[in-house]
Amino acid sequence: MENKKLKIRDLTLRDGQQSLFATRLKQEDIDPLLPLYKDAGFYIMEVWGGAVPDSVMRYLGESPWDRLRKISKAIEGKSLLSALSRGRNLFGYVPYPNSVLEGFYKEAIKNGLNIMRIFDALNDIDNVKESIRLINELGGIADAAVCYTVDPKEEPAPEPEKKGFFGKLFGKKAEAAPAPKKIFTDEYFVEKAKAMEALGAKIITLKDMAGLVNPSRAASIIGKLKAAVSVPVDFHTHCTPGYGLASGVMAILNGVDILDTNIWWFGEGSAAPAIELIYIFCKKMGIEVDVNMEKVGEIREKLEGVRRRLADFDLNKDHFPKHFDPLKELPAELDAMFDRAIAAAKANNEEELLKECHAIEDYFGFPKPNLLVKEAEVPGGMYSNMVAQLKSLGASDLLDDAMRLIPKVRRDAGLVPLVTPTSQIVGSQAVLLAMDRRKGNPDYTQANNQFISLVKGEYGHTPVPVDPAFREKITGDAAEKAYDVSSYKKPENPVDPELGVPLASNKEEDLLLELLPNVAKTFLKNVRKAEKPDAAAAPAASDKKTEAPAVQEITGEVFCAPMGGKIVEINVKPGDKVKKGQVMLVYEAMKMENDLEAEKDAVIKQVLVASDQVVGANDPLLEFE
Repeated sequence: MENKKLKIRDLTLRDGQQSLFATRLKQEDIDPLLPLYKDAGFYIMEVWGGAVPDSVMRYLGESPWDRLRKISKAIEGKSLLSALSRGRNLFGYVPYPNSVLEGFYKEAIKNGLNIMRIFDALNDIDNVKESIRLINELGGIADAAVCYTVDPKEEPAPEPEKKGFFGKLFGKKAEAAPAPKKIFTDEYFVEKAKAMEALGAKIITLKDMAGLVNPSRAASIIGKLKAAVSVPVDFHTHCTPGYGLASGVMAILNGVDILDTNIWWFGEGSAAPAIELIYIFCKKMGIEVDVNMEKVGEIREKLEGVRRRLADFDLNKDHFPKHFDPLKELPAELDAMFDRAIAAAKANNEEELLKECHAIEDYFGFPKPNLLVKEAEVPGGMYSNMVAQLKSLGASDLLDDAMRLIPKVRRDAGLVPLVTPTSQIVGSQAVLLAMDRRKGNPDYTQANNQFISLVKGEYGHTPVPVDPAFREKITGDAAEKAYDVSSYKKPENPVDPELGVPLASNKEEDLLLELLPNVAKTFLKNVRKAEKPDAAAAPAASDKKTEAPAVQEITGEVFCAPMGGKIVEINVKPGDKVKKGQVMLVYEAMKMENDLEAEKDAVIKQVLVASDQVVGANDPLLEFE
């Protein structure tokens, strides 16, 4: 390992802010950092993709294309710029045809993007092959990511029914079902990586979005990947359940080429390891971190103020880590912790390594491991999203039940990895399943639209085939059906009625409408109005309020919301006759769209809500004659 160089992918401006501060980093805070980043010497800077295109429009009123252009211009090619793409889902939540992928990739590379990191939530090779081909053909670098996940924990065997005294005394215990075959072995991830390299991937990433790769597993998989592929291997993990720092050290010891890190104030917790801690480990192990750490220190100084300005979105705003300069001499106590951690790593003593890494993180005041996420084995973002959504819907008491049902929903849906968008789909469906059980309904009485599409096969091939009987129960058809590209309808470019002009004025704005139509419409309306100073600005998407229609006295049967959310679509009007099973409304909850179907034949008397209206659980939506 002597004289080895470790390349760094800095995640601060994309994944760091997304993991810790809800992707609310403004361009005005990024711009002063860029001259320092230009000279910092990061091999790669991840600055785009993921939640950035959606969030900068939705919450900040900024153009994602402007963000990419400004960063590219300032960096002047000194670092490679990368973005994260969800394969056929791109930066959204549904599959798109190749025409949309090509349009986005072409425009992104034209505006300065070098690397597109491509992953698929199902690890379905068919879902990434076109992205790999397109990125390479358009002059970019295709970085293919294998999503790490674990097999769900075994469900306990049911207790036997014991009748009478002797039954209780001598009743046989129910035999536990045989342990299911392990799917997510080291070989599973290696075979996926080899298939991606064969398709033209120039970098292979082990993408551990939930931080579930423990140190010994990191050593095992990274070592096998290095032996199996000839392209550079990158390790991406998070510190949420307490493995990230220690697993990063083990990845380095086992030859990883690139490690993903964040700068101090944007690191650790639910984000990736802090580069400052990785630097100390590498220095002690004789490995050169190929970065200008003095420039990193200058960025670090500015980032503290940036983080303080993000306090509204910072779950740890009252518990900042201590200041640290890794170029200064370490206190003896801290120095000894690093030495003991390295000795444990070299001896493959995982327990001791984790103990020392946690002591280091605790010394600086970083968040402690999230034991609930560790036990549930779900991404921190998925858990925090479920907490926030259920709280906003007044249904926080469902959380524990929903968390316990996640393994069942995963198994039923084909053992899908939990990463965007499948984490949102499974999380939302687990909540609906918990609600069904609480009401005494059969399982899956309610199913969100995306779960239906997932089980149908529209998101791709799941790691384990879905039981045809279950697919028929959920979708009405036992046969697997892939996404039909021919069914894609390009969203129209609407003319703003107040301004009399189309919302999208060029190719890149047209692409935003294709990818994120609802968010882009509000954003582009504001852009067009800003071009006419006398026009009032449209409300931001998150601030838009819609009043419910005038309601007459309710005397008939009422149809209520099974769960709180926002009304997306109303398909009925007063006087309409509806049949059992007909979709009357569509509402969004837990980031998923859900159909509300008529439970019997009926006639609509009143519609009690309006599009975009936010409703709570059990709020009345429709009145029947």
